[in-house]
Amino acid sequence: MGEYNCSLLSSGSGAGKDAINNQHNQDQTALYTQLVISIALGAGAFITFCILRPRWTGLYAARKRQKNAASQLPPLPDTFFGWMPVLYNISDEQVLASAGLDAYVFLSFFKMAIKFLAVTFFFALVVILPVNVHYMGYSFPPRTTVATMNQSPNPDNILPRNAIPRSQPDMAVLANGFRQSSPSSILWMYVVFTYLFSALAMYLLVTTTQKIINIRQEYLGSQTTVTDRTIRLSGIPPDLRDEAKLTETIESLEIGRVESVILCCDWKELDDMMAERLIFLRQLEEAWTVHLGYSRALSTQASRDRAQSRAAVREDAPLLENGEHHEQSHVAAYGQDRPKTRIWYGFLGLQSRTVDAIDYFEERLRRLDEKIKTARNKDFTPMPLAFVTLDSVAACQMAVQATMDPKPMQLLANPAPAPSDVIWQNTYLTRSSRITRAWSVTLMILILTVFWTALLVPIAGLVSIKSICQVWPELAFALDSNPISQSLVATGLPTALISLLTVLVPFLYYWLSTQQGMLSQGEVEMSLISKNFFFTFFNLFVLFTIFGTASISYSKINDTLAGAGKDASEIARKLATSLQDLDYFYINLIILQALGLFPFRLLEFGAVALYPIYLIGAKTPRDYAELVQPPVFSYGFYLPQTLLIFVICTVYSVLQSSWLILFFGLVYFLIGGFIYKYQLLYAMDHRQHSTGQAWLIIGNCVVLGLICFEIAMAGLLALRTAFYRSILIIPLLVGTIWFNVFFRRTFEPLMKFIALRSLHSKAPLDDVPVGESRYALETDHGRAVDEDDETGLRYINPSLIVPLEEVWLAKSRANGTNHRDEAVEDV
Repeated sequence: MGEYNCSLLSSGSGAGKDAINNQHNQDQTALYTQLVISIALGAGAFITFCILRPRWTGLYAARKRQKNAASQLPPLPDTFFGWMPVLYNISDEQVLASAGLDAYVFLSFFKMAIKFLAVTFFFALVVILPVNVHYMGYSFPPRTTVATMNQSPNPDNILPRNAIPRSQPDMAVLANGFRQSSPSSILWMYVVFTYLFSALAMYLLVTTTQKIINIRQEYLGSQTTVTDRTIRLSGIPPDLRDEAKLTETIESLEIGRVESVILCCDWKELDDMMAERLIFLRQLEEAWTVHLGYSRALSTQASRDRAQSRAAVREDAPLLENGEHHEQSHVAAYGQDRPKTRIWYGFLGLQSRTVDAIDYFEERLRRLDEKIKTARNKDFTPMPLAFVTLDSVAACQMAVQATMDPKPMQLLANPAPAPSDVIWQNTYLTRSSRITRAWSVTLMILILTVFWTALLVPIAGLVSIKSICQVWPELAFALDSNPISQSLVATGLPTALISLLTVLVPFLYYWLSTQQGMLSQGEVEMSLISKNFFFTFFNLFVLFTIFGTASISYSKINDTLAGAGKDASEIARKLATSLQDLDYFYINLIILQALGLFPFRLLEFGAVALYPIYLIGAKTPRDYAELVQPPVFSYGFYLPQTLLIFVICTVYSVLQSSWLILFFGLVYFLIGGFIYKYQLLYAMDHRQHSTGQAWLIIGNCVVLGLICFEIAMAGLLALRTAFYRSILIIPLLVGTIWFNVFFRRTFEPLMKFIALRSLHSKAPLDDVPVGESRYALETDHGRAVDEDDETGLRYINPSLIVPLEEVWLAKSRANGTNHRDEAVEDV
């Protein structure tokens, strides 16, 4: 490093009290800077939303306008803040009736988190904070090391000049200073509150789970539709792969009468032809659009006419109108010559020629249609999977909760997803293919974990100016001389990068989940939640705790990892110290998420920002119709990050900075619950596939957070040489693990199945009609689809029966052309 000496940085220079004050000032500057930036971003986004909400109803009230289920919700006033009390007063019953079980479970977690954080924040503010201030010299904002516990003038307790980084204090000096500055009885406070907060979390988890189970059992127990009476039967032996034989076998079990059996077959050839047909259909529509003038490019006269029409448009015209209005704003009054396309043929496709695009694609469609019609009448190879519809819900529940065959992995019955939820392309995958795909995705996740580790090391190094100095000393000394810039780089930049990763990485994990060969969208959603939580928890919390502190500096990472097996106590000491060092970083992360980024989710910034890009690429009426579809709310994208915030708040609930983390965590869940409630009810489309089974993942994550909390407290007590008190945490840790086993054995069956005593014909809610499907009020596949004479809610591959779609064109407004004057418009 030449002339640069990292020990001369203000964060580590000077005697003990000066070094503490320097770090104190840096933490204070970073906290205030993050608050100002987050409040400015959030306030701007929220005010923008309040201005645009009544104007862009096609975006911010899309679900209310397009979904029948949302029609029962009260209309929101168009005033600036008048919509907020109306949204707040919407009851849980209305949420359940209009948004479904998944939305109800999702919002229930926010309510549980608010209760837990409110109680823990009260004790942190009333008991833990005064004790820390009186006995341990704590002040605002938090001083993030054990060294801040003692500011006595005793020379034995003052760090020497040019001291080592604050996260590497001399353990003997710190232990001696701690014993002198506070009575040993104070350490019992940590043990007591560890037990108290763990018991509180378990109590809230059990009571909330019982409430959700009661609602779920009552809500689903009144349904009698095809979905509720159908089982998914897998592992069918070759001799039973016939609908008649399978019907006879199941009825011989005397659990009920079989109404229908849909035996899945190898429809790959037919599905591939249907997918190929859609590609040619879109290409034909694009060719016709170019020919007939359905384009954003206008002639001079058309441009003049459109400019006049724009002047007559109301100022508050919605951003996303319905398909007809949107179509009219992009129709050009001119036509062009018939487009051409180049086709390749001959040996290895090396020869080519140019042909009329419309004629070519029409001919390809005609030939494909003939092949599809022929293929639909073929006998396909049966697969070991079937959807069996029984005559009653009770018979269905008895089948899925019983063992049907004495041979393992044979005739396995599970609740069937809704027909619209089935991924038919995966129904004809073999078991070995699914296993191969699952292991391949697991291997890919392990490889990605190594990649995220390598990516997070430099991001974690930004947290400490000492780590920056070891890599780029010029930058470190420049930042050291400017506290604002240092807080932006050491706090603002890492939190922003972490937040960006939590937004982008779920898209990759969603693609991986779709490649596992799962049979329903609900299974994909549950897999996505698990994968994204693993990423956020392990990579953004565990690994960041390891690498994101000066106690394990960038240049010593390899040495630390290499010595892990040699000195486990040293690793434990550094990790415990690291957890304390990163408290202000997690405070700033929660502030950014709660005050800065949540309002942007309310604004639906992603949909608004991408809309012009999609608009530029849109050409055909089908493209423009897809533009006006409401954004999709995916629980796998939003729930894992919320779970991580809850785990962080739980782990830090007893530490010195607990009151700050719990306060901003409470603000996070208050704001988040309100924003997600608006999006789930009014703005975004969401597909309820799991009927609330995401709560099982939520419960496991809450217990995982408690285990981390208890391990952290045991390590910190041991770090302060309170070994006996540390050992007292072990029974609580064992009890928490036992509670997890008890929770899964007791509540998991009731979250997956319907109890026979819960089956009745009376609707659990006044808003839910008797006999209505659970999907009728939760998705767009409701009563209208159920009454459809062609498909309805039947379990059948759409490729076998769906009508072959015609070309979708706009009505031509071209004049003066010598080509086709009219275009058909089919959907």
